[in-house]
Amino acid sequence: MTAVEVTVAALIAGAAMAALTEFGYRRGVIKANLLLIDGDFALKTAGIRAGKSLVYVVGVVVHLFTSAAFGVAYYVLSRLLKFDPENSAALAAYVFVLWLSMLFLALPIAGQGLLGRRAAPSAWYEQLALHAVFGAVLWLGLALY
Repeated sequence: MTAVEVTVAALIAGAAMAALTEFGYRRGVIKANLLLIDGDFALKTAGIRAGKSLVYVVGVVVHLFTSAAFGVAYYVLSRLLKFDPENSAALAAYVFVLWLSMLFLALPIAGQGLLGRRAAPSAWYEQLALHAVFGAVLWLGLALY
């Protein structure tokens, strides 16, 4: 398996995660919209005030970029630690670490508080479900290569 294959699978998984985030947000099931959080944080960091449309566009770009970066990181880890990227236990552990990183690093840095509580009290389990989707789609993408 190549780095490009893992990266493409991670991009597809990130797109699935983004689509589910948006679908759930519009249905009122998901309160902490990842795309809005990512876009808002990136634009505020750049000192840009923007409307919701630009926040969404930037959020999608940031989300897909980080998904690809996490795919590259997973590929590098699999090579360094000498395991098959399709190994479901290794992939589950990796996605679990990504979820914890989201709750304890990314969301607080983005101004959403520990566990994303400022975005929504339900953010921690919304993110768990979304990361499970990311992991499942990434695993499926890797299995199809």
